[in-house]
Amino acid sequence: MSSTLTDLSMLELAAKLASREVSSVEATKASLQRIAQVDPKVRAFLRVDEAGALQAAEASDARRHAGSPASALDGVPVGLKDIFLTQGLQTTCGSRILEGFVPPYDATVVRLLKEAGLPLLGKLNMDEFAMGSSNESSAYFPTHNPWDLTRTPGGSSGGSAAAVAAREVFGALGTDTGGSIRQPAAFTNTVGLKPTYGRVSRYGVIAFASSLDQPGPMARTVGDTAALLQLIARHDPLDSTSADVATPDCLTGLEDGVRGLKLGVPREYFTAGMDPEVEGTLRASLEEFERMGATLVDVSLPHTKYALATYYLLSSSEASSNLARYDGIRYGLRAKDARGLKELYAQSRGQGFGAEAKRRIMLGTYALSAGYYDAYYLRAQKVRTLIREDFTRAFQQVDALVSPTSPVPAFKLGDKVDDPLSMYLMDVYTLPCNLAGLPGLSVPCGFTQAGLPVGLQILGRPFDEARLLRIARAFEREHDFFRRAVPV
Repeated sequence: MSSTLTDLSMLELAAKLASREVSSVEATKASLQRIAQVDPKVRAFLRVDEAGALQAAEASDARRHAGSPASALDGVPVGLKDIFLTQGLQTTCGSRILEGFVPPYDATVVRLLKEAGLPLLGKLNMDEFAMGSSNESSAYFPTHNPWDLTRTPGGSSGGSAAAVAAREVFGALGTDTGGSIRQPAAFTNTVGLKPTYGRVSRYGVIAFASSLDQPGPMARTVGDTAALLQLIARHDPLDSTSADVATPDCLTGLEDGVRGLKLGVPREYFTAGMDPEVEGTLRASLEEFERMGATLVDVSLPHTKYALATYYLLSSSEASSNLARYDGIRYGLRAKDARGLKELYAQSRGQGFGAEAKRRIMLGTYALSAGYYDAYYLRAQKVRTLIREDFTRAFQQVDALVSPTSPVPAFKLGDKVDDPLSMYLMDVYTLPCNLAGLPGLSVPCGFTQAGLPVGLQILGRPFDEARLLRIARAFEREHDFFRRAVPV
C-alpha cells in the first residue's frame, strides 16, 4: 500500500481520496514511512511534523466523510521550504541565526494550504536565506540528489525538490529569487514553477531580495503544479507587492497542446560552456515541439550578458538591507559572552551567518555605500530595465520562450563550494526572468547517459502561467519521465 501510494501524483491521490478508495491518514502515514526509509540518505527534511500532519489528515478524512472537502487537494500531504513562517513550528531559513525561532503566525501561503486541507509534513532544507545553488550553504547539512546521492539537488529549494523526487512528499512549496525553484527541479526530474512577481503572496516569507523573491509550487507533474498554484495564487492585502489579479484557471486548458503557438529560442541561452548532453537533449526537445505543431522563432535578448552581474548586485544589496534585522536582540541566536551592545551585534551575526550570507551582505553593503551607490546599485537598476525591455520586445514576436534551465546536469557535492563565481554561473539562464518579474517553469525533458535529469525552461509574459503550464503539459504528455523510479 505505502509504496504504491507515494508513487501517485497529487491529482491521482486526490481522485482516490474523493472516491474514498484511500484515506488522507493512510496517505500521510505512507509519506511518513517513506521519509523514515529514505531521508537518512537524502536529508531533505530539517524537521518533520508527524503529529501535526496526522491531525490535519484526520480532519481531512472527516470532511470527506461529511461530503464537504475544503478543496480538490484536501488531504494530499505536502512539504514546505523552511523559508515559510509556520505558527508553532520552528522556522530557521537554513540559518543558525534563526535557530530556535518559532513564528507566532503563518505565512499567507501556509494559511491557504491549511485552509485547503493539505497536511503539512514538515520543513525542508535549503541554502541559508535562499542564497545558493546547491543546498550546501545550509547551516545544518547538505541535501543529496535522489538520482545520485553524491550530487547536489540544486538550490536554494533543494530540500523541496529532493523530497518530491524521492517520493517523500506529493508536492512542495519553494521560493525562486534567481532560479531557486527551477534549477532544483531540473536537477531532480521534477516540475517547478516560478510565478509572475506579485502572483503569490510574500507575506510571511523570510526575505532575501524583496524585489525578486517569489514563492511557487514544485511537484512531479505539470497538472499537480497547476493545481497547487491555484491554491496559493491569491491577492493578499498584507503584501504590498501582491497583484490584484484573478486566480488563474490553469487546469481547464491544460491539454490544449502547442499547435499554432510561436516559441522563441533565445540565442544567448545556447552558449559556450553548456554541457554537450544538456544541449543535445534541449535541441531534441525543440524538434519535438515542432513535430507537435509549434513554430520555433530565433530571438535575441541582447542584454543577457549583463544579467548575472546585475542580479548579484541588486540581490546582494537587498539582502544587506533585509538581513540587518538579525541582531541577536529580538529573536534567534544571541552570543552568550558579548560585553556591550556593539559586541553583541558583531558576535551574534558572526556566529549566526554562514560564509555565503556574509559574502552577499558585504557585497551589498559595499554597493549601497556612499560614493558607490550610483556606480553600482543605481546602474544595475538601469540595466535591469534594459533586460525587461528585451523580454517585452521578444514577446511581441512569440507566445513563450524555451531554453535550457541549467547549463549542466546536477554536479557533485563539494565541486563548486569553494568557487563562488562558478556556483553563481549555475543561475545564468534562470535569473533574467526574476529581474524582469516574469513567470518561468522547468519541466523534465530527458536524462544524460549517467542517468542525471535534464530540465527544459519555459518563460512567458506576466501572469501567463496557464500558457506555460499548457506548453509544459504538451511536452510531458509525450514522455514518461515523471513515471521513472528514483534510485533511492
